[in-house]
Amino acid sequence: MKIKLENGLPYISVTLNYQGQNLTFDKVLLDTGSMGTLFSIEKVDAIDLLPEPNDRIREICGIGGREYVFSKTIDPLVSGELVIENFKIEIGDMNYGIDMDGILGIDFLLQSQAIINLEKLELNK
Repeated sequence: MKIKLENGLPYISVTLNYQGQNLTFDKVLLDTGSMGTLFSIEKVDAIDLLPEPNDRIREICGIGGREYVFSKTIDPLVSGELVIENFKIEIGDMNYGIDMDGILGIDFLLQSQAIINLEKLELNK
């Protein structure tokens, strides 16, 4: 998977599947400093990936501040040759002042045993 640099930030493409519907995002921040993988609720609305009455809402915090999110398990989450089945993502507002679809965190990178090659700007297994 090719890593694209935009304004000094690394972005990749990912595809998620939720209840038989696929959604591909081309502007997902590759973030080794983020514990979790997060997607914008505005972006996942296209496949009805919305909170349900039994979903637990929780608060997360990071460099961008505090935010409320809910979790969903998707099957699978794919970035190039990296594939994780039954992967839990978080969904929130993501109002950070940066145009992006989501954040691919260290949880996905560790589970997929990803290798980040900065010389070639590639994310591989």
